[in-house]
Formats: sequence, structure tokens, C-alpha cells
Amino acid sequence: MDFQIAIIGGGPAGYSAAEAAGKAGLSVVLFEKNVLGGVCLNEGCIPTKTLLYSAKVLDGARNASKYAVKAENISFDLAKIVSRKQKVVRKLVLGIKNKMSEAGVTVVSGEAYIQDKNTIKCGDEVYKCEKLILCTGSRTSVPPIKGLDNTDYWTHREALECKELPESLTIIGGGVIGMEFASYFCSLGVKVTVIEMTSEILGGIDKELASLLRAEYTKKGVIFMLDAKVTEICNADSGKVIVKYHTADGEGAVESEKLLLSAGRHANIEGYGLENLSLTFTEQNRIMVNTDTMMTSVDGVYACGDITGFSMLAHTAVREAEVAVNHICGKDDRMSYKAIPGVVYTNPEVASVGMTEEMVQMSPIGIFGYKVIKLPMAYTGRFVAENEGVNGVCKIITTSNDIIIGAHILGNPASELIVIAGMMIEEGKKLEDFKKYVFPHPTVSEIFREF
Repeated sequence: MDFQIAIIGGGPAGYSAAEAAGKAGLSVVLFEKNVLGGVCLNEGCIPTKTLLYSAKVLDGARNASKYAVKAENISFDLAKIVSRKQKVVRKLVLGIKNKMSEAGVTVVSGEAYIQDKNTIKCGDEVYKCEKLILCTGSRTSVPPIKGLDNTDYWTHREALECKELPESLTIIGGGVIGMEFASYFCSLGVKVTVIEMTSEILGGIDKELASLLRAEYTKKGVIFMLDAKVTEICNADSGKVIVKYHTADGEGAVESEKLLLSAGRHANIEGYGLENLSLTFTEQNRIMVNTDTMMTSVDGVYACGDITGFSMLAHTAVREAEVAVNHICGKDDRMSYKAIPGVVYTNPEVASVGMTEEMVQMSPIGIFGYKVIKLPMAYTGRFVAENEGVNGVCKIITTSNDIIIGAHILGNPASELIVIAGMMIEEGKKLEDFKKYVFPHPTVSEIFREF
């Protein structure tokens, strides 16, 4: 069977590339060995946010009295929370299947193996293609910790399916995934401890905001162990899990009923026959691409999503896929990583785009001068009306001549606001340009007009 484009991997990058190419009139085959939607839809972005929203509603009910609303005997049904999550995922997977059908994409279920850049084998069938797009995604990283192989632990998959709450939970890794699960289980009443090997949670997020979020969750009862390197994991006689760690102050240990491993992700580059393509890899073992076009070192072969290593985020993968297909179609389009937003869907949310203050300090901009302007979220009436007794912060970073290069928000709904700042950064706008736009009133987005 002959196709103009073959795509390996049906996650955000893969199905977005397939839809775009199909709508452009190209013949497309998409290979997916598991379920369409990839990690993001089936065991990542969507299911975690569905669970987190249930937790957020629970938090709201518990704090209803702040808004003169009486809510008594508040409880939750964990099995139904998980069931709703599964319903949401099924609905969205069906939506992607429909998109593929409408775009005329041939979807093949099975493990694709690359024989050469124009030949792919899946099962007993051989498929020919003119162009190849690699979208194989990533998987959970399992670090070589002593005793881990002999210990029962969760990854994000098991945590998403939890229908019986543990009394206590230790999370190894204070990144985005770790903090979102810390938020979820904390809201459900689990005693949570987060062990992070660096000096602050949420690496890559502005440290000031990360520190503020950590302070919020410390108030909620989450225990944080920073600058702590896990040295060994073992089972206690009680059946609980013991996590031993080392800090500058010496050795320590945490005992909990369950252990969640959240120590990053690895690109999926094994088992697909990539070795038959003579690709160039980075030092981090990611596929090297031309960042303008997403083409690899092999002509006609593209790579998008987590395997490129630029930004292991679903929305980045979608944009990379669009750029790759546009290049194949001869359209003038280029990938830009200047304003990729990142969001932590805790309660409150944290969102970030552009350069952090730490990044600026290490760049030439830091030498020539920059500005940091911070405003409390309470500067907007909508935020005050909907966040009784709670505040947040909006932090904008500019060059010395007021060009916006970074924006960081702590407070709900940061996830919905951050794209406004991202567009300004992408277009090279100045701080004063915020005032040239008419923001609806009252909205939290008006915080940008206050700068």
C-alpha cells in the first residue's frame, strides 16, 4: 500500500499531523500500537485534569462558607471520580477517531517497524511512503534506585486508576506531574510527602512562583523534602514503603503506604527501527531536527513531539506537527519556541511563558539590564470576587526598553490567561501595548492592563 505520508505514533503530534495532511489532500497512514490520543489523552493531560477538577470542586465545597453558601456533610465517591475520568477519555478518543475518518486518514493498529525511510512494516503488511513523520512520544523514566525493583510502586498510570485511597503517599519528584498528583491526593485527604532532588519544586518554572506554590501546599499539609537524593527504597515489616534519602543535613527516611514515582520521562526511540534511518541524535538521546521545519538529518523524515526534546508538552507537539506538514506541502511556516506556555494545574494554578528570571540572569539580556514588575492578582475585581481570602501574583519580565520576554502567573485561572502574554512575547510587543487592547470587564485578564 502506497501513501504520501506515513506517521508513526497517534498522540497529539501524530493525530494532528495526520489530520492536517489529510485535510490538505494528501494520502496518509497513521500507525498507533495502543490507543489513539497517546499518553496525553489516555494517561496524561486529560485524565489528570479531569481528576484535578473533581478535587477542585471538592475544595470549593469545603470553602463554600467563605461565599455565604452552606454546604454540609461534604463527601466524595472516588470510584465515580475515576469512572467519570474514564468516560471523558473515551469521549475524546472517539472524537479523534472521527477526525481521522473525516480527514481520510488510514489508521493502522499495531507496532510499526521502519525498514527504510520509504518502507514501513506493520504485522504482515508493508507500507510505502514518500514522507515519514516520527511521533513516537515518551514514557515514564524509572531511575536506578536501589531496592526499587523489589518494591511495589505507582507510576502515573496506577495513580490515575486508584479507587482506594492510601492513608499516606510519598512522591519522588516535585516536577509538574508530581505536583499535580500531590494536589489531587492532598485534596482527597491523603498525607503527602514530596521528595525533590533539586533546591526547588517545578524545575523550569520561575523559582519565585514555585516557592509561593510550595508555601501554599505546605499550608495544606504537604511535606516537602528539597535537595534530597533518594538512595534506597525498601519494604517495612508493616507492609509500608520506606524511602531513604540523603541531604546536606545527613540521612533521612519517609515511610508511607504508597509510593508514586514521578522522575521525568524518556523519549521512545527503541523498537521502531530508527537505527535503519541513520538519524542524528542529541547528547540527551533525542532526535535532532531543523527547528524551522522539524525535518531530521534525513531528507523527507520529520520528527515531532517528545522525541525532539525541546518541550515535552502536548501543545508544543501539535504545533510542531503543523509546521512539519506545512513544510511538506510547501507552505511558508516555521516553528518557534519563543513563547511556549507551561501550566501546572494545581489549585491554585501556575502558568509560565517565555523567559524566567533565572534564565534572563544567565543570558546576555541579564548583562545589559532587564526589568521585573509584579502585581497582586487582587488588582482585578473579578479575582477578588471569586477568590475570598486568597491572592496570587502576576510577574512580567521585560528588557530594559520594556519588550516583554517573560510572564508568570500564580492564581486561578492562570492557564486561561497565559496565552495572552505568550502572544505578546511572540510578537515582540512592549508592556505599554497591553493598554491598546480592550479587555472585557470584569475579568481576571485585566491584570495585564494594570502594568
